[in-house]
Amino acid sequence: MDVLGLDNVQLGLCFSVYGLVAMVSYIFGGPLADKYQPRKLIAIALWMTAAGGFLYAQYPSFWLLQMLYGWWGFTTIFLFWAPMIKAARIWGGRNSQGKAFGFLDGGRGLTGAFFSLLGVLIFSFFLTESPDTAGLQDRREAFTYVIYTSSVIIILVGVLVWFFMKSDAIDEKAVLDRISWNHMKQVLKLHSVWLLMVIILCGYVAYKITDIISQYAEEVMLYNQVDAAKVGTLLQFLRPTTGIIFGLIADRLKITWLLVTSFGLTLIGGLIFASGIIAPTTTVLFFMSVVVIAAGVYATRALYFGVMHVGKIPLTLTGTAVGLISLVGYTPDVFAGPAYGILLDAHPGEELGHQNVFWMLSAFAFVGGVAAFIYRKKYGR
Repeated sequence: MDVLGLDNVQLGLCFSVYGLVAMVSYIFGGPLADKYQPRKLIAIALWMTAAGGFLYAQYPSFWLLQMLYGWWGFTTIFLFWAPMIKAARIWGGRNSQGKAFGFLDGGRGLTGAFFSLLGVLIFSFFLTESPDTAGLQDRREAFTYVIYTSSVIIILVGVLVWFFMKSDAIDEKAVLDRISWNHMKQVLKLHSVWLLMVIILCGYVAYKITDIISQYAEEVMLYNQVDAAKVGTLLQFLRPTTGIIFGLIADRLKITWLLVTSFGLTLIGGLIFASGIIAPTTTVLFFMSVVVIAAGVYATRALYFGVMHVGKIPLTLTGTAVGLISLVGYTPDVFAGPAYGILLDAHPGEELGHQNVFWMLSAFAFVGGVAAFIYRKKYGR
């Protein structure tokens, strides 16, 4: 924000542009993934995203920055999202869907942590003065290296995807000769698609609300900012660990049963926080509750696309299904932040505001658990 000269409202508007383009991209990008091989779409999306990074490094004006965020909404959703999910489904085959999606979400968590660490290291290396005394120009130059390094890595990953994410016989059969509105109608007739819309929406609301756990540690547990940040770091490590563990055991047990269980864990953790029994004197209970709610939320994210196979969604129409499901399932990007912001601002810095947020989380976890239970009863056997 400093080097771009933005305030919070302007940055929020950039994300709004991204979100609007992303919502449209879910619909039209999904069917595209059913016509072209995932590796080609993913590689092209990575290269186009990196190209935006080179423009970003020039520190564009505000209106051009909004256009750039819209560009990223196009490249990361229209060309990337559905092909990524479809590629994971193809890789998982008939018997390893849990492992495929568990490794996918766990790997995304590890990659996010790696990029964060790499960015800090590069920024620190190229900063000629102490962060407390460095001028705006020094920070801009150091941050430029972060952007360029990230962009180059993304280009290299695109090259690896193009040449080493080899297509096999299953991949070739998963591509349609042409796409039509009839395919979309066919997908919308599937009950599993509508249930997954509800399941993912509820799971994603819970995921978005975990963003405030560090704030909870500071305002309710009375931790200082450093200790509160450590709680956030704990969550970063729990995501890949949970995703991989649940992914591995999902193929040995019933993946639909594990999805119901993950919502149950989320509900239990949410109710503990909402009840108000956690206080600065109950440190052990606080950390136990953080682990429970994180395990539930991250397991849900790792599993909910993994149940498409048992829901009898045709492999050839995976992209179309993912696009339609995501259009509804990821609407919390639009309403979750403002909703829990209103609840917190109604009681700023007080425990009551946080309790209300976790009551909201618990309500969505309950609805998601019911939808997951219906999904299991209908398709889990």
